[in-house]
Amino acid sequence: MTTTAVTTTPVVGFERVGKSYGNVRAVDGLTLALHPGETVALLGPNGAGKSTTLDLLLGLKQPDTGTVRVLGTSPREAIVAGRVGAMLQSGGLMDEVTVAELVRLACSLHPRPYPVSEVLARAGVTRIADRKVDKLSGGQAQRVRFALATAGDSDLIVLDEPTTGMDVTTRQAFWATMREQADHGRTVLFATHYLEEADAVADRVLVLHRGRLLADGTAAEIKAKAGARRISFDLPDAPIDEDRLRGLPFLATLDVSGRTVRIQSTDADATVHALYGLGLYPRNLEVAGLGLEQAFMTITAAEEAKSTC
Repeated sequence: MTTTAVTTTPVVGFERVGKSYGNVRAVDGLTLALHPGETVALLGPNGAGKSTTLDLLLGLKQPDTGTVRVLGTSPREAIVAGRVGAMLQSGGLMDEVTVAELVRLACSLHPRPYPVSEVLARAGVTRIADRKVDKLSGGQAQRVRFALATAGDSDLIVLDEPTTGMDVTTRQAFWATMREQADHGRTVLFATHYLEEADAVADRVLVLHRGRLLADGTAAEIKAKAGARRISFDLPDAPIDEDRLRGLPFLATLDVSGRTVRIQSTDADATVHALYGLGLYPRNLEVAGLGLEQAFMTITAAEEAKSTC
């Protein structure tokens, strides 16, 4: 008896993709694959290549080298077929029309549209449906962009800084809606500067740096990749000698604020042992793993250090 392996075409496939602007290599040999039902966060410092990567994915730019495939076809063909919904941070909205009119237009253009009332409700803009688009606040405009991105039944939803300008309550409602989309088998890819959102929402995190994929895994795996832990404590009864503290083994970073010391260490046990060896008696000692933001900064800083050597 033979078993035939079942293969699934990736929702998104980048194969050795490169894109340059003059002497600047915005995307450098990028290879990755996204799969159905994944919620993926795209992280990276300014200039990492996030926007160019999204532009290539959406067919707004063409790669100099390599191939980009979306749902087994070209980005343009996937978008024309209505299989991709996109919410771009820089996307302009038509003036002098109401929210309802704009959403109705988006639904009419989609090959597999949802009812207009459903789209308005999902995006939380039903109450402002009769308001002119040019009279919206920043957060309201973002929700309208989200409505346009989800006007029809798409397999891939691409979001660029989607919650910029949204208040906390609206952001929570937004991500609850995105989780529902992923639960229905849709793939959600979002670029964000809110790393706490990536930590809480994404089941996969991609870290770009200088156009290359620096890390790819769950938030927990990205934190572990940083290879460091946080140590914090107070020294209320002794003068703080920062030079002595900088001599602690496995020290990655040191921050002293008043009587409070915060350290990142690649071997927390050895660092704490050496701390007592200095004759210091820390109070309120805490040792914990890095948050995603600290891990992200550690990984990218290490890469920067390599590139300047």
